[in-house]
Amino acid sequence: MSLLTLLPFIVLIGAMFLMTRSAKKKQQQAADMRNQMQPGSGIRTIGGMYATVKEVNEDTVLVDAGPGVDLLFAKNAIGAVLTDDEYNRIVHGIEHDLKSDADIVPDDASSLTETGDSAADASADDKAVDLGKKDAAEEPADEAKTDTEPKTDAEPKKTDGDSEAK
Repeated sequence: MSLLTLLPFIVLIGAMFLMTRSAKKKQQQAADMRNQMQPGSGIRTIGGMYATVKEVNEDTVLVDAGPGVDLLFAKNAIGAVLTDDEYNRIVHGIEHDLKSDADIVPDDASSLTETGDSAADASADDKAVDLGKKDAAEEPADEAKTDTEPKTDAEPKKTDGDSEAK
């Protein structure tokens, strides 16, 4: 057999070796992460539940999922061991951020539009808003005179279908 016919088999065996090597590496990292758990650590299970570790045994982990709720998990069911800041941010909504001294955006926009002159704001709110339409009682007398004149842009009369121009 020539080297050219063996080349595809050699490449295939090499690719399989590299894939199994990377999978073993990930498994080793996951095992190391699970072995670093200690009571008080925040964890996320592979099911997505967040809890605090109470006790670590050889193959199991006892976690506190809430007040009075203790659950027993296999170590393999632990998806991630979280840092304290990450656990508090996700579970309690507490953020330890350097930007905490920055301005906080309010929930409503009313504080963004206030000018500080409350007397001027109160008088402006009491006025009626003019939208350009006027009531018949508010029309001046000279406009009433123009209504008697024939309208040039009036609608044409409707007929019953007979027209003079044929």
